[in-house]
Amino acid sequence: MKLAARVHQFFNHYLPNIKGLSPHTIKSYRDTFRLFLHFAADYYGIKINSLRIEQISSKLILAFLDNLEDDRKNIAKTRNQRLAAIKSFAKMIRFNYPELRETAQTIMNIPQKRTQKPLVGFLYQDEILRVFQAVDVRKSEGFRDYALLHLLYDSGARASEISTLNLDYFNVQQKTLAILGKGDRFRLIELKPKTVQLLNRYINKYRIPPKIPYKDRIFINQRGGELTRHGIYRICKKYLYKTLSPKRLKTINPVHSFRHSRAVDMLYSGYSITDIKNHLGHDNIQSTTVYLHLDLNRKRHIQKQFIRHMESVLSDDPKIDELLHWEDKGDIIAWLDSL
Repeated sequence: MKLAARVHQFFNHYLPNIKGLSPHTIKSYRDTFRLFLHFAADYYGIKINSLRIEQISSKLILAFLDNLEDDRKNIAKTRNQRLAAIKSFAKMIRFNYPELRETAQTIMNIPQKRTQKPLVGFLYQDEILRVFQAVDVRKSEGFRDYALLHLLYDSGARASEISTLNLDYFNVQQKTLAILGKGDRFRLIELKPKTVQLLNRYINKYRIPPKIPYKDRIFINQRGGELTRHGIYRICKKYLYKTLSPKRLKTINPVHSFRHSRAVDMLYSGYSITDIKNHLGHDNIQSTTVYLHLDLNRKRHIQKQFIRHMESVLSDDPKIDELLHWEDKGDIIAWLDSL
């Protein structure tokens, strides 16, 4: 049986229609098969279109996985992600072609490689405050960045979730935000009043007029397009590199550090593991229990300072005062120039 035809079936029908996977996951699987098909063709010394399903053996797959680590220098986690994509293909084969059940089962029996669990790189409250203070709100994109960083912390959302936020997901009266998470599942979270004020002011006053395809997105980049997850990553990296030492940056993921920080602060404030799980949109409770093993010792005066900042209104925020003073000054100069 020709492999190429089954790969088309896998991506055009099985993944989007039967499994209902997200476009991000499908693209990840696509990247795996780009690598795997080229490797398999070289392995057998034939063209890709000549490959047959019967040739997809455990020996071939293990050689491919070793090649990822040895030649491409991929880590074990990436190796396991590539293997997961191939196993998903094997499940389709087993489902649609019972006569190839044995071949499919052989692929599915290949074990994943054990990996070390990475450290949970969260930011302490004083570090988050320094990140907020590093934003120059007088720059054209400054207020957007300031609102974005507050929202990342308050919501604990992933970069991909923030990038796909639409205007109608935000309810300013109820102080809620709907987030479309993994598996195309929505969760509704309550935002702090300050985050609501910042987000509302950004949308109404500082949001750049978007191009038509992106008119519904909340966060817009300087070119009028949607602010992508890569753009969000660069923004977070910019301000973290301004405030943290090189040693701290080694254990920090620029965007996920805000997510971890929110979970840690919720746990420190007495929220249950279930509350944290629901707020972050974890698939299972095991993903949330990792925070139970962290050292949560805090300095009380830092915690009080942070709470005051997050619960204050915009009129009490020095950054907003700085912005308003700068805007007022600009208005006066413009008036004098018009005389």
